[in-house]
Amino acid sequence: MFRTNHRGRGFSTAVSGLLITLLACVTTLFAGSGASADTKDEKTLTIAVSQEVDSLSPFLAVRRITTAIGRLSYDFLTNYDPKTGKTIPALAESWSTSEDGLTWTYKIRDTKWTDGQPITAEDARWTFDTMMKDEAAATANGNFVENFETVSAPDPRTLVVKLKAPQATMLALDVPILPKHKWEKVTDFAKFNNDQEFPIVGSGPWIVSAYDVNNSITLTPNKDFWRGAPKFDKLVFRYIDDSDAQVEALKAGEVDFVSGLTPAQATALESADNITVNKAKGKRFQAITLNPGAKLQDGTAFGDGNKALQDPIVREALVRTIDREAIYKTAYGGFGEANGGYIPSRYADYHWQPEGDAVIGFDIAKANSLLDGAGYAKGSDGIRAKGALKLSFRFNVHGDNPQYIQAAEMMREWAKEAGIELKVEPVSEVGALLDAGTYDILTTGWSVNPDPDYILGINRCSGLPAKVGGPYLSDAYYCNPEYDKLYAAQLAELDPAKRAGIVKQMEEILYKDNVFVVWGYADQLEAFRSDTIGSMQPQPDPGGNYDSQDGYWSWWSATPAGEDSGAASGDDGGSNSGLLVGGGAVVLAALAAGLVLMRRRGGATADDRE
Repeated sequence: MFRTNHRGRGFSTAVSGLLITLLACVTTLFAGSGASADTKDEKTLTIAVSQEVDSLSPFLAVRRITTAIGRLSYDFLTNYDPKTGKTIPALAESWSTSEDGLTWTYKIRDTKWTDGQPITAEDARWTFDTMMKDEAAATANGNFVENFETVSAPDPRTLVVKLKAPQATMLALDVPILPKHKWEKVTDFAKFNNDQEFPIVGSGPWIVSAYDVNNSITLTPNKDFWRGAPKFDKLVFRYIDDSDAQVEALKAGEVDFVSGLTPAQATALESADNITVNKAKGKRFQAITLNPGAKLQDGTAFGDGNKALQDPIVREALVRTIDREAIYKTAYGGFGEANGGYIPSRYADYHWQPEGDAVIGFDIAKANSLLDGAGYAKGSDGIRAKGALKLSFRFNVHGDNPQYIQAAEMMREWAKEAGIELKVEPVSEVGALLDAGTYDILTTGWSVNPDPDYILGINRCSGLPAKVGGPYLSDAYYCNPEYDKLYAAQLAELDPAKRAGIVKQMEEILYKDNVFVVWGYADQLEAFRSDTIGSMQPQPDPGGNYDSQDGYWSWWSATPAGEDSGAASGDDGGSNSGLLVGGGAVVLAALAAGLVLMRRRGGATADDRE
C-alpha cells in the first residue's frame, strides 16, 4: 500500500484527492514561483505532495508527509549526517553512557522554542515520560521507549535515561521533542491533532504556520534556529494527488519540486527547460502483503481474508509466480533493483538477500508442483481449489501508483498459469481494508533508514491491534515468536557486526514465511526547477535523494537560484561532531570516541512508509 501509513488517527477523515479542475482554480494561490502581487518579493519553495495528513501531532503522526514535517519543525536529540547517515548532535549537543550501557546522559543545547521560551531537559523528559505512560502518546513512536526504566532531568541542561536492558538505538531516538509548556495542557492525546493554533510552537528550522486541509501546508523559517535559518521565505507543501498533474505543475512553474516520478515522466523531464532530474538509489522497498489471517494480540481472528493464504504452501506457490526482474524491467523501466531482501542494498551493513537453494524465485512449474502435491486441483475454470478453499484472491492496488498497477497486472497473468486467480482492483485507499482485515493481497512499500530497528519492529506480535479498530503497527498481521526473540536480541546487541548478523537472521525469517513479500527497490526519481532552486543538500552525498531524507537537510539548505550558495551556519556549539552544510558541500569531522550508532527511523518514518 502506498505507505503513507494507512492509519490517519483522528486528524481528518480520509477524503479523495482534489480533482484536477479544482487544482486549476487554486493554482494562483499556492504557486511556487508565480507569487501573488502582495508577496512578489517572497522567495517560496513549493513541494508537490499527494499524501493526506494523518495528524500534526508527533504523538500520532506516522505518515511520510507528517513525519517529514515533524523533522522540519521539531529538533530531535540527534540527527544524521547528510553525507554518511552517521549520528551527529542535534538538540543533544553531547552524550555519554555508563559502562554497562544502561544509563545514558545527554547534554541539552542552550536554545529556544519558536515562541521564545527556553528549551530545557525537562521538555525532553516530559516528552519521553508521556510516551511511557500514555497509550495514545505512544501511538507513533512508543517502541522507542519500551525499554526505558526512568527518565529524569536533574538540571535544565541534563537529561538522564535509565534502561531496563542495553539498547542499540540510543543515538537513534527518532522522537520529536515537544514543548512541555504547550503540550502539558492537552487532556486527551488521542484526540489532539495540533491543528487549532498557528503558528505551531517548535524548535526546528521551519515553523508550521498554516494548514489548509487537503490543499496545502505552509511553513516559515525559524530565524533563530541554532544551525542557521533556511534561505527561502516560505516552504509550501501543495496537494496534487495526480502524478501527471504534478509534472504539469512543475513544467508550468506552479510547483518547484516533485518526487515519485515514473520512468517515463523522469525521461521526458530531462529535456524540459529549467528542470533538473535526480535519480537516487532507492531507500524504499516495494512489496505485497498476503493476509495470513488478521487477528488481535490475544489471537482473536477477524476480517474475511481467504483462508487459503494461511497455508504456507499456497503462499510459496504464489510467490514463485512473481518475476521480480521483469517487474523492474517493465513496470519501472529498469530504474530499480529486483531483490527479495527486506532492507534495501543501499544499507550494505544490514542488507540480506537469499542465495543458492534458499532463493524462492520465479518458477511457475515449481508453483504448479507445490499445489498439486498439496491437493489443490484445477477446476473447469482453471482455478485451483481444495474443498472450500479456492485460490481466487482479491488483489487491491493503489490506484494512484501506475507501477503498482502494471506490476499487479503482470502478476495476475503469471499466477493464472499456476491456477491462481488474482482479481486486481485499484483502490484509492487500502488502509481501511487493512484496518478491517477485509483483504487478501495488498501492495505496500516502506522507506527504510540507516538504522533498521523501526522497520523490523513493525513485524512483531506486539504490532497487532489489541482490539478491532485499535492502533497497530503491523502491515500484514504477521506474528512469529522466533522473530520476536531475535528482535529483542538485536536491540540489546551493542556490537555492530553481531547486531547486523542478528538482523539478517530476521530478514531470512521474513523471506521464508512469505507473508511480507518484497519485490525490490525502485530508484527514487525526482525533479526540481533549477530557476527556483540554486542548490540543496542530497543524502547521501553524492548520488542521494532530496525528498524523504533522514533529517531536514534538503529544504533547510536550499538556496534560491541566483543567490550565493555559500555554506550555511553549521556551528554545533562544541558538540561531538563538527558539521558544515551549505549549497551541497559537507565537511564532517570525526565523531568523538564512544558508541557510534545509526538511526532508527525516519519518516516511517518514519516513518514514514508508502
